[in-house]
Amino acid sequence: MKNLKIAIQKSGRLNEKSVQLLKNCGLDFENYKSSLITTVNNFNLEILFLRDDDIPGYVAQGIADLGIVGENVIDESQAQVTYLQRLGFGRCTLKIAIPKDSNVQDLADLNGKAIATSYPIILQQFLDEYKIQADIREISGSVEIAPGLGLSDAICDIVSTGGTLKSNGLKPFADVRNSEAILIGREGLSENPILCELLQRIQSVLRAKETKYVVLNVEKINLPQITELLHGVKSPTVVPLAEEGWVAVHTVITEDDFWDKINTLKAAGAQGIVVMPIEKIIL
Repeated sequence: MKNLKIAIQKSGRLNEKSVQLLKNCGLDFENYKSSLITTVNNFNLEILFLRDDDIPGYVAQGIADLGIVGENVIDESQAQVTYLQRLGFGRCTLKIAIPKDSNVQDLADLNGKAIATSYPIILQQFLDEYKIQADIREISGSVEIAPGLGLSDAICDIVSTGGTLKSNGLKPFADVRNSEAILIGREGLSENPILCELLQRIQSVLRAKETKYVVLNVEKINLPQITELLHGVKSPTVVPLAEEGWVAVHTVITEDDFWDKINTLKAAGAQGIVVMPIEKIIL
């Protein structure tokens, strides 16, 4: 069967987590940062290491079959690709930021202002939505220094922690759009068996990341109340303990309501609660 090619970021904020995701899927390969391509030893897949801005275009043109790239990069490129899976990492926000002493108070005040950005297409769409006429000045790299150099009155750039803005005398003003890493594919690939297997592996890893494996002890008299609180992947597993009248309950709990659920279980009589990470969940 012919190998598929997946493009990931050669260096930058998505590289490490993209590599780790693929390795967590059981793929065996070397992360050759000095090379543009490596072959997976135990799966029909080749990995291309590219600049993130190039990934959507490579996928749209069929040079790569798949890609892992930020949603902001996809939208800015306007490449015709298929969204296959949100990956839950690389989350950030494209924001408009202004100098701390700026007189801009609301969006309407951006009319007539100059805004520096590496994302002119996304920014123009945002400004059009709010009927704002601003001068978009496209620059690449170090966007945050533009106001200090007198190149612009504001910037529009990716913000993760806000530390870079603060160090350059800027403050967040308006959210333009949120972004995260996306697995994309070229058109017409959806029925490919290699893709289907890879998607199953990725989804099993993502499910596991969102859940905890929990084992707890409870008296049988309290078991109905406990099992009502726990659904597991399908239903909790109940195992008798050596001590008469007691059972062990095995289940999974989602990360989102983990602490609330634990406290509720304790109030219902659960004891000896053991929590463990899960490597994969395959449905």
